[in-house]
Parts: sequence; C-alpha cells; structure tokens
Amino acid sequence: MSKQFDDVSRQFERSNVAGMTSGVDVDVADEGDEFVVVADLPGYEKEDIDLAVTERVLTIEATHETSAEHDSEEYIRRERRHESVRRDVRLPEAVVSDEASASYNNGVLTVTLPKETTDDDDDSHRIDVE
Repeated sequence: MSKQFDDVSRQFERSNVAGMTSGVDVDVADEGDEFVVVADLPGYEKEDIDLAVTERVLTIEATHETSAEHDSEEYIRRERRHESVRRDVRLPEAVVSDEASASYNNGVLTVTLPKETTDDDDDSHRIDVE
C-alpha cells in the first residue's frame, strides 16, 4: 500500500501545474546530517531560478523567455518561447529551511538541506509528581 501511495505521489510531482511543465530531473542523496538535491536545469540563468523549502518539501521553479530574432527589422519570422518548470521534491525527513544553501553551475542546481535534529532534552517535558 505504501509503494502505491509513493507511486501516486511521484505522478503528481511530475504532472503539469497551471501550464508549467515539470521536466526537472532530480537526484536526492542522504548525506547523513543533510540531504543534497541535484537538479538538471539546462538553459536557465541563476536569476531565473526560484527555490522555496518547508520542513519536508523543496520547490524548484525556473522561468525564462527566449527569442530567436533575425537581422531584419521587418520580421519575416520571429520566434519567442516562454519556458517554465516546477518540481516539488518531497523529502523523507524534516529539514532546517533557514540553513539551506544552493549553487548553480553549468545547468546543474545543487541544493544542500541540513536535517532537523532532535535533542531529547529539548523534546521532553518534565512532569512533577505530586
């Protein structure tokens, strides 16, 4: 049953949302105290990429407009294309969103997400016995 739920979740992650294609391929690695997400975003600039993270979901969005213009000012043909992609990456554990970092190099986005640590002293609540 859990496998079926995971399969359905992956289908929703890859489905089109509001006209956006979701063709962002990602790898998620568990590096012990952090997750490292590597996403292929060829053809985008760093400024085109928007990242958001909650406790267990990383949202990757990228948008840009390309145009192929010909030399003449009186256009015989002018092609413009608006491209946008979005991918929600579900993480297996909660992360510390304000400590996340990202880099983009040669069409590859790398996002490092430190895992949320639980300290037994912080999670416990002492109860006095009367």
